Order: sequence, then C-alpha cells, then structure tokens
Amino acid sequence: MDILEKALEFEQRKTSFKTTNERIIATREAKELILSLNEIYKKDKDVEVMDLMKRLTAIKQKIEKRLKGRQTT
Repeated sequence: MDILEKALEFEQRKTSFKTTNERIIATREAKELILSLNEIYKKDKDVEVMDLMKRLTAIKQKIEKRLKGRQTT
C-alpha cells in the first residue's frame, strides 16, 4: 500500500507553502492522492481510507483558498 504511505506522508508534511508554484504542486499532488485512494476505497470500502480522503480534501481546500486569494467587491 504505497499510496496510503504517500498520503499519510503528505498529511504530516509541513503545509506552509510560500510560493504560488508550491501551492499549485501541492494541490495537484493532493488531488492525485485522493483519486488513487478513491480507487482503493471502491474495492475495499474501508472506513479508514475514507477518513484519510476527507482529511486530504480539507488540506487541499485550504491550499486552494489561499491560491484564489481575496475577492474584491
């Protein structure tokens, strides 16, 4: 289960992405991990995999929020 190890490592990694490029790379990596975990979840229906996907999705959404920046009205 190399994908699970990568996902856990990504989750534990320091998440202060300074540059825009680092944020873009991180969101792409998170998306790839989430989709891979989803394929595993479809086969196994393991609750722990679903919880990991939810945590990664939350991290990805936070990074994307920083990418979009403030909205001016």
